[in-house]
Amino acid sequence: MDVYWLEQTEADVPEENDWLSRNEVIFLERLRIARRRVQWRLGRWTAKRAVAACLDSAARPPELAKIAIWPSPSGAPQVYREGEPGALTISISHREQRAICAVARPGAELGCDLERIEPHSDAFIADYFTSEERALVARHSAAEQPRILALLWSGKESALKALGAGLRLDTRSVVVDLVDAPASVNEWNPFQVSCVGDKVFQGWWQQADGMVRTVVAAPPPAPPILLEIAADAFGRAHSNPGAALENCSSAISHS
Repeated sequence: MDVYWLEQTEADVPEENDWLSRNEVIFLERLRIARRRVQWRLGRWTAKRAVAACLDSAARPPELAKIAIWPSPSGAPQVYREGEPGALTISISHREQRAICAVARPGAELGCDLERIEPHSDAFIADYFTSEERALVARHSAAEQPRILALLWSGKESALKALGAGLRLDTRSVVVDLVDAPASVNEWNPFQVSCVGDKVFQGWWQQADGMVRTVVAAPPPAPPILLEIAADAFGRAHSNPGAALENCSSAISHS
């Protein structure tokens, strides 16, 4: 199954809100915490750009405003286009000044996550990781442990999103297993997550710019395909259907 992804930063988001739907603007105005407003706009901007690219839709504000992202009953983001459910499955994650969005065919189970590589306390490791995962961390040097922890945590978050539960479930109910193969920096590397009830998600992880990105899905996904974008007349990014995007909508519908 093909999965597409896009990453954006706060600097990519326009100051205006004309790319939001009317109801999204109303929701945004009700958010009182400034940082929450910034993160919400970044997540919506990233998701709309990814959706527009995969639907081969214009990326100008009037067209983006026709796309709305609302939570489903499980809390997972759901795409609407002109008021009708969109034929896509998406997952969104943001950390610091970045956000990513993964896109797959309708009906897929999909989760993505973005984490900063940084040190964590022994208490954090003891509270949130299984014995197998703690043993994996212990086998690595002190210098490597922050990267492994970021990868394990990100894989858990992606799997919990794909299950439609998020952090409502115990993080120890999903176990990340890294494939025993040399990792390639800046490339997608395989891993899997075993869940309570014998469900297993196949996934991919990437390390770049001090961050770890993970994507898991069912059916099993091929390595995620980057949605390439270019600058438009507004100085913002817009979808540029090149080789990777030419058949994006068709591939998602049939993969």
